[in-house]
Amino acid sequence: MRKSRAKKRVLLPDPKFNDTLVTRFVNNLMYDGKKTTASNVFYEAIETVAKRTNEDGLEVFKKALANITPQVEVKSRRVGGATFQIPTEIRPDRKVAMGMKWMIMYSRRRNEKSMSQKLAGEIVAAAKEEGAAFKKKEDTHKMAEANKAFSHFRF
Repeated sequence: MRKSRAKKRVLLPDPKFNDTLVTRFVNNLMYDGKKTTASNVFYEAIETVAKRTNEDGLEVFKKALANITPQVEVKSRRVGGATFQIPTEIRPDRKVAMGMKWMIMYSRRRNEKSMSQKLAGEIVAAAKEEGAAFKKKEDTHKMAEANKAFSHFRF
């Protein structure tokens, strides 16, 4: 690499919960720079989660995110003409980013009416250790476990 790495930008905590994790999630959820819409969708989803579970919505969200955050992933590496899937540890900020992106992606694919309902459904499912995002994490871990034999090729 010729140039230095880009500096990590400091995120301001969101106004309602005063949490930078929420800001990060809303930024991932946002389309076309519409942050207000994205934050309204998120806040509605948290309220729905709180009603469904009779617990604090933000705590359920954090638990759900922790449940779908992967620990290892597989990366492709060519060694002597063959491509191997090599399991590698994931650095902490990437773990959280992957978990958030999976939650948003699988929320968008759900069949509820509005995006806030879809997101609430995925959060509740992930908190119970079920749902598509949790399954994705399990599949990622299984793939890493299956390719454990190639871990000596790590870069």
